[in-house]
Amino acid sequence: MKNTLRELRAERDWSQQQLAEQLDVSRQTINAIETGRYDPSLPLAFDITALGVTPNY
Repeated sequence: MKNTLRELRAERDWSQQQLAEQLDVSRQTINAIETGRYDPSLPLAFDITALGVTPNY
C-alpha cells in the first residue's frame, strides 16, 4: 500500500517535528516512515490514526 503520511501531514500544515512531538517520537522516525524506510509499530500506527492521520498501511 502507498504511504500517504506526508500528504496527510501537509494537509494539516504540520511539520515533521510537530507531528513527532505529538507522537513522542523523533523527527527522524517520521521521516523514515514517510520515505518507507521504517514501518511503525502497531502502537505507533494506532497513535498516528488517533490524531486523524491514516497512513494506509
